[in-house]
Formats: sequence, structure tokens, C-alpha cells
Amino acid sequence: MIVITNPIAKPNEMNLIHSLFENGLEVLHIRKPDFSAAEMNAFLSKIAIAFRPRLVLHSHHELALRFGISRIHFTEKKRIETPEAHLKKWKKRGYTLSTSIHQRDDVEQLSNAFDYAFFGPVFESISKPNYRSNVDFEKELKLIKNKKPRLVALGGITPQNSKTALEYGFNDIALLGCIWNSNQPMENFKLCQKNAHLL
Repeated sequence: MIVITNPIAKPNEMNLIHSLFENGLEVLHIRKPDFSAAEMNAFLSKIAIAFRPRLVLHSHHELALRFGISRIHFTEKKRIETPEAHLKKWKKRGYTLSTSIHQRDDVEQLSNAFDYAFFGPVFESISKPNYRSNVDFEKELKLIKNKKPRLVALGGITPQNSKTALEYGFNDIALLGCIWNSNQPMENFKLCQKNAHLL
């Protein structure tokens, strides 16, 4: 199970982050695109030391070592701009690398330096209204099953469709809108968690 932070602050955000970890969250992607390095440093400092190894940095990768973080994410733009040799340097230092893709053809083009990739939107996005998938996953299951790197379903994932996303052949699901745009985030998280364990 993966959760991605809301790009802007939410009420009780840090309390919810800790509750998610305490209830079994495996990986939290820290996506705060407008944060300065100082703001990111302050944000990370508020997260309990015990949970920091489960964090993934989307920006200010240079802070990873200071906070004991061994996972970094490359946005689509950053991935395109980053030379393969640079990716391999991160891998040699023991980092887990992830990225984001939005087109089916991108799966085949990804560097093998990446351990997994977000692929979406799978369903209509919750956090970005009218942002819909251009892939018919029901008809194209074979295109995502057993792919490398591992593919994580993103976009519009809810307790009602999380099982469907996994049945499409994705290795995992990532939650964003159903956590941060909901008045029952923990209930949604636990239901998605239960669905994932049923498969």
C-alpha cells in the first residue's frame, strides 16, 4: 500500500500521516512540489524517526541522507532530464527509485534503474476532476501484467475499485484523493488495505 501526500497542507496532516503508519502503511510518497528545501526539511523533521525509512522524496533528493531516507521519486519531467548514468549512481548507493508514467508505450521505454512506476490515471481522478485514463485496462490486461518495473495503479483509487485495479494486473495501488479529499480517510485506507490482502 502506498499513499501520496496532498501537494498542499491539509488540516491534521501530520497526525493522519502517523496514524496511517501505525495502521500498516508501507510507503508514503512526499509530494510537495512547491516546498523550498527549508520547508521540506521542516516537514520531514516532524515525521517520527521510526517511520522515515518508509518515506519517498519527490523533490529535494539531497535531504534523503540526512533523514535516513533510501527511496526517491523522479517526476516524469525529471526522469526525462536525468541521464542514465545519474540514475545508476543512485542505485549503486542503495536507493530505491520510482517514477511516473501516463502512456502505455512508456512502460517499454523505462530504464531498468527504476524499481516501480506509478501508472495513471487508472480511473477518473478524485483530486483532479475530469482527469481520466486514456487506456482501456479491461481490454489491455496483457500489456501491464508481469511488466518490469513493477506498476502501481494511481488515479481515482477508492475502496470500491481498489480490488479491480489489482485484478487488472497492477502490482500495487497508490492512494491520494480518497485519503486527503475524504472525511473518512482512515476508513478508506483500511478498506483498500483489506481489499489488497484478499487477492
